[in-house]
Amino acid sequence: MPSLTYDLVLAGLAVGSAAALTGIGLIVTYRATGVLNLAHGAIAMVCAYVLRELVVEAGWPLPLAACLTLLVVAPGIGLVLDRAVFRPAAVPGLDPARTLVASIGVFVLLVGGATLVWGEGARADAPVLLGDDPWAQLTAVLLVGGAVGAVTRWTRLGRELRAVVDNRELAVLSGIAADRVSAVGWAFGSFTAGLTGVLLAPYVRLDPYGLPLLVVEVIAVAVAARMRSLPVAVATALAIGVAQAQLTRFHPAGWAGPLVQAVATNLFVVALLVAALVLPGVGARDVAPRAAPAGARVPAGLWVVAGVLYLLPLGFAGSDLRTAVQVPALAVVLLSLVVVTGRGGQISLGQAAYAGLGALFTALLAAGRFPGLPPLAEPAALLVAVALVAPLGLLTGGPAIRRHGLALALATLAVGVAVSRFVFAQPYATAGLTLSRPAGLAPDRAYYAVELAVLACALLLVAALRRGRTGRALAALRDHEAGARAAGVRVPALKILAFVAGAALAALGGGLLGMGVQAFDPAAYDPVRGLLWFAAVLVLGADSLLSPLAAAALLVGLDEGARGGAAAAVIGLLAAFTARVPPLASLLPGAAGTPRRTRPPAPVAPSAAGRPVPAAADAPRPPTAPPAPSPGPPPEAQTGTGTETETGTTAARTDTAARPARRPAAPAPVRGLEAHGLTLRYTGFTALDRVDLRVEPGRVTALVGPNGAGKSSLFHCLAGTARPTAGRVGLDGTDITARPAHARARLGIARTFQEPAVFPSLTVEENVRVGGEQGRVRDDPYAVERALRLLGLTGARHLPAGGLSTGAVRRVEVARALAGQPHTLLLDEPAAGLDAAEAAMLARVLKALAADGTAVLVVEHDVDLVADIADTVHVMEAGRIVS
Repeated sequence: MPSLTYDLVLAGLAVGSAAALTGIGLIVTYRATGVLNLAHGAIAMVCAYVLRELVVEAGWPLPLAACLTLLVVAPGIGLVLDRAVFRPAAVPGLDPARTLVASIGVFVLLVGGATLVWGEGARADAPVLLGDDPWAQLTAVLLVGGAVGAVTRWTRLGRELRAVVDNRELAVLSGIAADRVSAVGWAFGSFTAGLTGVLLAPYVRLDPYGLPLLVVEVIAVAVAARMRSLPVAVATALAIGVAQAQLTRFHPAGWAGPLVQAVATNLFVVALLVAALVLPGVGARDVAPRAAPAGARVPAGLWVVAGVLYLLPLGFAGSDLRTAVQVPALAVVLLSLVVVTGRGGQISLGQAAYAGLGALFTALLAAGRFPGLPPLAEPAALLVAVALVAPLGLLTGGPAIRRHGLALALATLAVGVAVSRFVFAQPYATAGLTLSRPAGLAPDRAYYAVELAVLACALLLVAALRRGRTGRALAALRDHEAGARAAGVRVPALKILAFVAGAALAALGGGLLGMGVQAFDPAAYDPVRGLLWFAAVLVLGADSLLSPLAAAALLVGLDEGARGGAAAAVIGLLAAFTARVPPLASLLPGAAGTPRRTRPPAPVAPSAAGRPVPAAADAPRPPTAPPAPSPGPPPEAQTGTGTETETGTTAARTDTAARPARRPAAPAPVRGLEAHGLTLRYTGFTALDRVDLRVEPGRVTALVGPNGAGKSSLFHCLAGTARPTAGRVGLDGTDITARPAHARARLGIARTFQEPAVFPSLTVEENVRVGGEQGRVRDDPYAVERALRLLGLTGARHLPAGGLSTGAVRRVEVARALAGQPHTLLLDEPAAGLDAAEAAMLARVLKALAADGTAVLVVEHDVDLVADIADTVHVMEAGRIVS
C-alpha cells in the first residue's frame, strides 16, 4: 500500500508539474500584457504537433527538434500574436474586451488550423521529452519558476515589468518600452505553453480538441493565484495533481461510484469551477464589445435574401437534408447569444452546455429515463426540456450579478466545462441514448419546414425583447452598467432575465439539433464548440438578428463542404483580428440607416420655477409650427451628422394656466438626504472619517476640496455605489444605507458621473426615456419631452448619443436623470468639458430646479459655477468636512 501511495504521488506530481507550467505562463503573460491568454492550450497543442512532426515524420533527433520547437517556434508564435493581434487590441481608447475576443479567436484559429493540417484523429506516438521520471518534470517547473521570480525581482526587465503592470501609461511616460515588455511576456508565455504541450502530449490524447481543452481546465491554478503569485500557482497545481491521483484509489459502490470516478479524473475542472465562482474575480473592468451605433439595422432586402436562402433546400434539394436540418437549429442556439451578449452585454462562453442539456433532456424525456417523469412524445419532451433548462441559466446568471468581463467569462466557461465533463462525458447519463423525430416529421423536408417555423417564431420573440422598455434597459446595461443602475434599471433582475432567456433558446435549438440528426453526440456540445459559437456571433455582429442566420449557415456549410476545421479557421481568423476588422454586420450597405422619426411632441413651457409643463389643454397634439427660440441660446451640440440648435429655454410662450392635470408625484422628502457619521476605509487608507452632511430640498449644496479629499467617496456612498464601513445614509428619516444604486434611483435620488455615462448605442431620446421609465415617477407621457426641452436636446433626439460633443453628452446625462422626476439630484463635476455658455446654461437649470423644490448636491472644481449656484458650500480635506 505505501508503494501504491508513492506511485500515485509521483503520477500526481507529473500532472501537477504540467499544470504549474501553465499557471506560470498565464501569470507572466497576464502581468506583462493584461491578457488572460485563453489560447494557451491551443499554442501548447500546436507545439506538441510540431515536435511530433519533426521527430516522427521528419526523423530529426529529439534534442534538436525540442530546441527548435521550444526556443524558436513557441516564442515565435507569441511574438507574432503580440505584434499582429494583441498590440492593436491594446491601443488606448479601444474596447478592452477586444483582447478577450481576440484571445478566443486565436484559440479557435489554432484549433481549426491544426484540424486542417493534421486531421481530427488522435495521435498516440508523441515523443517523450523528459522521460517518465516525474522528478525531472518537477525540477523543470521549479527551475522555470525560480528563474521568473529572480528576473522579476532583481533585474531591470523585472522592474520594468512591475512598472508596466502597475500603470502602463505612466511607465511609457517614464521612458519604459511597454511594447517590448509585452513582447517578452508573450514570448515567455508561449514558451511555457509549448513546454506544457510537449510534456503532456505523450500521456493524453494528442488531437486538436483534447489537449487545448485540458489546458483550459488548469487555468484554475492561475485564477487561484489571483494572476499574481507564482508560488501559489505552483503549489496549487501540485496539490490538485496529487489529490486527483489519490482519488483514483477509491471505488465506492452504488450511486457514489460514478461520481467519485468523475471527480477523480476531473479535479482540475472542480477547481476551475470553484475558482471562477467562489474566489474574487479578476479583470472585472472588461465588458462585452460594444454594439453598433444607434439606428444600425439590417436592410429589408437582406432579410428577403436570407429567407430565400433558407427556403432553397425545400425547393431544390433532394429528400436527404441531413446537413440542412442542422442550420435552423444551430441558428436558434446562436440566437441565445444575441440576447445574452449582443443585447445584454454579458460574456457567455457556456451556451453549448445549455444546448447540450436541451438535447440530452429531450432524449431522456422521450425515452422515459428522466427521473420522476413518464415517457413523453417528442414535441412535449422538447418543451419540457426547455422548461427544465431555462432555470439552469441561473448557473451563469447568478455569477453575472457580481462579476463582469473576464471574471464572468471564466465563470461561464467553467460551467460549460463542468457540464461537459460531469454530464455529457459520463456513461450513466448518455449511454444508449437515441433521438427520434415526432410522428409525421420523419422526412427531412417536413422536419426542416417545422424548424424554419420555430426559427421564425424565435426571431420574432427576440426582436420583441430587443424593443421597448426591456430592450432599452438591456442596451443600457450593455453600454454602461453603472449608468444603468443610476438610471434605476434593476440590473440583477435584468441579467437573470437575459441568461434564463438565453438558456431557454439554447436548449430549444439543442433539442431541435439532436432530433434533426437523430442522435445525441456529446462532442457536438463540448466547450470548444461554445467558444467557436461565441466567436462566430461576435465577428458577424452580436446585436444583429441576421448574424445567427449567417453564422449557422457558415459554420455548417464550411465544415460539410470542406475539410473539418475550415469553419473554425475562418471564424478564428476574423475574431483574432477583431481590433482591425469591425463586426461584419456594420459593413452591410444601409446597416446604419436613419431611425424612423416619430411625430413631433407637444410644445412645453417652463413653469415659474423653471420646470416645464404641457403648453395646452389638448396636448400632446403636435404643434402646427415650431416654437420660436428665446434669446441667447446655448452653443450648438456638435455631432457627426448634424447640430442641435434648440435650448432648454426654447418653448412655446403660451398660458401655463391652461394645462392638463398631471399625475400627482410622490411627495418630496421633508428632511432630505442625510449622511450620519459616514466612514469608509480601504486597506491601510481612510477615505471618509465620520462625515455628516445634509442635502436639503430646494437648495443647491456644493462640495469642494482638493483631489483626494474624499468628495467622490462621499458622493458614491450617497448614491449607493459604495457601502460605508460605518455610519448610515438616511432619506427623510429612513435608513437607506443598504439600498443599492438602482433602488435609490427609484426612491428619487438621481445622479450623474464624473466621466459621462450615456448609452452610446441608443439615441438621445432613448437615453432620456430610460430614465423616465426606470426613475421615481415612471411612464409620465410628458417627462421625456420636458427633460429634452429643458436641456436643449429636442433637435438631437434622433441622433446617437455616442456621437455628441462633450457638452451635449453632459446635458443628455442630466436630462436622463431629470426624466425620472427625482427629488434629489447628485451631480459629479457636471461642468467638466463645458464651455462658458454651456456652464451658464447648466447654472440656470440647476437654480430653476432648486427653486422648484429639488435638492441638488454638486461636487465641482469650477469655483465660479459654485459661487453662482450654491446656497451652501462644504469644504472637504482628508476625508472630513472642515467647513
